[in-house]
Amino acid sequence: MMDCKRALEEVGGDIEQAVDLLRSRGAAKAARREGRATEEGTIGWYVHHNARVGVMVELDCETDFVANTDEFKQLARDIAMHIASTAPIAVSADDIPPEVVQRERKVFEAEVEEQGKPENIRERIVEGKMKKFLAESALLTQPFVKDPEKTIGDLVTQMSATAGENVRVARFARFQVGG
Repeated sequence: MMDCKRALEEVGGDIEQAVDLLRSRGAAKAARREGRATEEGTIGWYVHHNARVGVMVELDCETDFVANTDEFKQLARDIAMHIASTAPIAVSADDIPPEVVQRERKVFEAEVEEQGKPENIRERIVEGKMKKFLAESALLTQPFVKDPEKTIGDLVTQMSATAGENVRVARFARFQVGG
C-alpha cells in the first residue's frame, strides 16, 4: 500500500501513470531475481480437444508456496496450451540448436541470392530474417495466443513480479500424433 501511495505522489496523483510506474518497478525487481535458484515449481500440461497434440511444461519458482497457488498453476497450463498451438523449437533463442540456426541461415542466404538482391544489402536482409525466425521459434519471445499484446516472457516476468520470486520456464515437451 505504501508503494502505491509513493507512486501516486511521485506522478502527481495520476492513477494511470502510477500504475505504469508500479508495473515497471515490478518488472525491474523481477529482473534482479533472475539469478536466484528455482528448485520448486509445477508441471503444466495440456491435451488438445482432438487428443492429437499434448504438451508438458516445467514452470519453476523458488518456493512451494508460490508453486501451489492457483495463479501459478494456471500460468503453467496457459503456457502448455500456447506450446500446443505454436510449436516453438526451444524456450529461448539461445536454446535453439546451432545446426538449426545454421540451416535456416543457409536457406535465407540462398533465398536472397535467388531473388537477385544487391550484394551490399543481402547480409542485412538475412539478419532480419534470422531475427524474425529466432523470435518466432523461441517460446519466451512468442506473442501469447490468448493475448497477442504480451509475450510468454512478459507473462513469466509478470508472475515473477506478482509472486516476489524468480519464475522461469525450465523446459517443455510437445507430442503430436503422426508428427
